[in-house]
Amino acid sequence: MNFKPLSNHLFIEVEPEEKTTKSGIIIPDTADKDKKIIGKVVAVGPGKLNDKGDRAPMSVKVADIVLFKKYGPDEIEIENKKYLVGDEEDILAIIE
Repeated sequence: MNFKPLSNHLFIEVEPEEKTTKSGIIIPDTADKDKKIIGKVVAVGPGKLNDKGDRAPMSVKVADIVLFKKYGPDEIEIENKKYLVGDEEDILAIIE
């Protein structure tokens, strides 16, 4: 399925979280409420319109690996696969 987000929205596929430390300790989901999440951008909108009607270019592109807060974007499920949908402002950093 192809996605075509509008404005400055983007779709993110979440990378699997590490649930166990290197020493074998299992980390519960409730351990870190402010945990940052890493994901791969799978679709990007054309950008937000500014006051003059021009499009501001997006700073992220498809296939970028990004860092974002856990509760920033909204979670949706399409064809039994979970994605996060958010604004460009939800992204904290691009991981290179």
